[in-house]
Amino acid sequence: MSDLIPSATSDEPALQSSSSEGAGATGGTASLWSDARKQLIRNPIFVISSLYILVVSSMALFPGLWTDQDPRNCIISQSRKPPQDGHPFGFNILGCDYYSHAIYGAQPSLSIAIGATVGIVLIGGTLGLLAGFYGGWVDTIISRVVDIFLSLPFLLGALVFLTVVKVQNILTITMVLVILGWTTIARVMRGAVLSAKNLDYVLAARSLGAGNLRIMLRHILPNAIAPVTVLATIALGSFVAAEATLTFLGVGLQPPEESWGIMITDHQVYFLEAPWLLIFPTTLLIGTVLSFILMGDALRDALDPKMR
Repeated sequence: MSDLIPSATSDEPALQSSSSEGAGATGGTASLWSDARKQLIRNPIFVISSLYILVVSSMALFPGLWTDQDPRNCIISQSRKPPQDGHPFGFNILGCDYYSHAIYGAQPSLSIAIGATVGIVLIGGTLGLLAGFYGGWVDTIISRVVDIFLSLPFLLGALVFLTVVKVQNILTITMVLVILGWTTIARVMRGAVLSAKNLDYVLAARSLGAGNLRIMLRHILPNAIAPVTVLATIALGSFVAAEATLTFLGVGLQPPEESWGIMITDHQVYFLEAPWLLIFPTTLLIGTVLSFILMGDALRDALDPKMR
């Protein structure tokens, strides 16, 4: 997923945990997140971005709070009429209320983004944790698999997979994005684990008889999760953009499904005569993607001690 998420080298994490080598894992991690939370609350960019995402999420979860119009209740005589009282986004080419389409279009876009992000974190995070902790042949095999998937161009690979599958819905698009997008998370997690596993508190836990599983989950993972959290936040926005891009290219979601990508695709040719049909969904899409990216940047600054 190198086209969408900033990559990091396999031996160096994108961020360093603020735990000192002599500090305990739990205390250092708690202090890191506590300090980050205080900094984020004072960051206006993070607060505004979070509020925007909260609004968009409420559209996806509770569309009835935002509109009482049925997006499939269409009157062809209203086709492409401009915004008016009771219809702030006007009407689409079929005479349907465009505002309700925009509200209901948030759910598929966010569902794909959240599902794909959870998938890449689980797969990439687990494989990166195992590769960094065990090293040796485990690291070699996982790293070579990562290299193979990284050699696949993200957009081209998604086009090929979705064309072969011939079923474009939320599940298939999410699966394709996960298959092609977990590699960056794996590399970053591997680098974070490599930098954490030889610290004093990990060696002390091992000398006290802690097993590998306990060391990974109790001591290493909490200190390696910060850079993954940053990348996951940025990935949410990247996947929203990816869904719209794939839909625009004809291999994403298909009508009668509602999504911002479908709205842009169906009305691109009417930009000169009815520009609102393109402006409204594009604005929502850009605002959502930008908000996730800004949140990720703010998280990166808050979780990186060197940025303070």
